[in-house]
Amino acid sequence: MRIGVPTEIKSNEFRVGLVPGSVRELTARGHEVIVQSGAGAGIFADDATYQKAGARVVANADAVFDQAEMIVKVKEPQKVEWERLKPHHILFTYLHLAPDPEQAKGLMASGATAIAYETVTDAAGGLPLLAPMSEVAGRLSIEAAALALRRPTGGRGVLMGGVPGVKPAKVVVLGGGVVGTNAARMAVGLGADVSIIDRSLPRLRQLDDMFQGRVKTYASTLDTIETEVLAADVVVGAVLVAGAAAPKLVTRRMLKDMKQGAVLVDVAIDQGGCFETSKATTHANPTFEVDGIIHYCVANMPGGVPVTSAQALNNATLPFVLKLAERGLAAFDRDPHLAAGLNVKGGRIMHHAVAASLGFDGHPGKHLAVAAE
Repeated sequence: MRIGVPTEIKSNEFRVGLVPGSVRELTARGHEVIVQSGAGAGIFADDATYQKAGARVVANADAVFDQAEMIVKVKEPQKVEWERLKPHHILFTYLHLAPDPEQAKGLMASGATAIAYETVTDAAGGLPLLAPMSEVAGRLSIEAAALALRRPTGGRGVLMGGVPGVKPAKVVVLGGGVVGTNAARMAVGLGADVSIIDRSLPRLRQLDDMFQGRVKTYASTLDTIETEVLAADVVVGAVLVAGAAAPKLVTRRMLKDMKQGAVLVDVAIDQGGCFETSKATTHANPTFEVDGIIHYCVANMPGGVPVTSAQALNNATLPFVLKLAERGLAAFDRDPHLAAGLNVKGGRIMHHAVAASLGFDGHPGKHLAVAAE
């Protein structure tokens, strides 16, 4: 198969769909890899490094899309990219379609087959291609919060771990999954006072055992969320419903009763965000303020540490890329977990949760009409 790797064009996105080591694995198996010149610059992998790994380097994205059968990316395609897609293309990348009807419309109109990293599953019911970036984002969320808490950046002026005689920051993590666990691990390591709220009692028991009393665990109720959020210096939104829009757990009304200069870090922003006042931001301009509360809502947090995150992502995605390269769409028949990643095919939304979030009813013509509204 001919596999194309374009340069990522989302703001301040430095990752790359395939690192040189992955290219070598593919070319060693007889596949052709076409890489846009400069695609690896963000991870300090130049064109010569990709050529040494067996790739063919081309001048621009048009050449990649024109020549490739499968496109491997990191972030969701931007308008100029989905307009390059054709019915014969397989697109394998993060999509996050639930809050993005325009992208959904563009992908359906292209006729291409689009497979989303974030809905591929594993035998344990997990999301193996989301997990490595969730680990990175969870850890980065605390770094971001610590900086945003500083007074010169508009925060409360609270040191995350405090000092002897002065209490530390109170960090509330909404969601005890991969993001939440990694956020809590970093916050505990800095000496913060950490609470985790989750709907699953079995998961709360696991977290209690994992942290050995260093975090407080709470079952999720409206009262608990409100009480903890109003007392917090930092709230990390770490909830995820696979393929669906994130639930809004912190309302605009709650902000006026929070501590002034408190920080909200919305790691769920790719799925629409779990704070009512969230809107996507970039690494170039990561925060904004609403009612005295600092919001950090960068939609591609792991892109800020691309050397780490590109390799971590490839470690997870490469086995699936190899299956698609070797078998094409027939790989779905042998691997139901990869098939769970199928979001768009032949002008139709194929993933139930994505379709429900977008309000689509299964008819491609109606899909396009709804998405255009």
